Amino acid sequence: MAGEDEDGWSSVAGEWAELWGGFADPARRAVIAATGIGSGFRVLDIGCGSGELLAMLDRLGVAAAGIDPAPGMVALARTKAPRADVRLGSAESLPWPDGGFDVACAFNALQFAEDTLDAVAEAVRVTKPGGLIAVCNWAERSHNDIDTIEAAVAAAHGDEPIPDGDLRPAGGLESLLAEAGLEVVAAELVEVLWTAPDDDTLVRGVLLGEDAAGQAAGAPTVLEAATPFRVAGGGYRLSNAFRFAVARTPA
Repeated sequence: MAGEDEDGWSSVAGEWAELWGGFADPARRAVIAATGIGSGFRVLDIGCGSGELLAMLDRLGVAAAGIDPAPGMVALARTKAPRADVRLGSAESLPWPDGGFDVACAFNALQFAEDTLDAVAEAVRVTKPGGLIAVCNWAERSHNDIDTIEAAVAAAHGDEPIPDGDLRPAGGLESLLAEAGLEVVAAELVEVLWTAPDDDTLVRGVLLGEDAAGQAAGAPTVLEAATPFRVAGGGYRLSNAFRFAVARTPA
């Protein structure tokens, strides 16, 4: 997506929710299972985006709260999960008191923090002693069909693909949580599929954040790179993966 700042995310919030909002649901369900989240739990979603996890938690009878730095995302999350406590803010400065949550989650969010360890420390602060911290994000590019297309787009612009970073490969999340002084209790790789019913949806999803001219210019590159993922009927099926790790806070 073009732009990772608050204004960038706000400007594409509605389209992001339409095209990508439910994409991570298999990983969300896996984290809920791994943490034992259920009715009566107090759960914080850090980087809640357009509120898909908050809505899922609400259906389970969870007292859910969320925070996001993009006003456009916060507005969508409040609509999608009206009973959740959704606030505007950053992962490094959470506006809740110490020990108020049973579980704090961060889905595809901590890589945007200015200091990842500071963000984890804040998550620990607002989680009760012996509570759980769950961090989940994209796995390394070798597991993701979407990265094949994004690499082609980068090459067309004369750019190098964005490197995986420290959190995406196997063991990266566990190392982060251990460095923060936490006991890792679970970790898993989860398949997450992204499908597009037609060429237009594929291009809009891959080039989210580009204006109409940019999408038109980039469409041939996207469609050519996506040829291996085309399915009967003219749509596309891309297999991807998320990794998550769960750690326990000190008792």
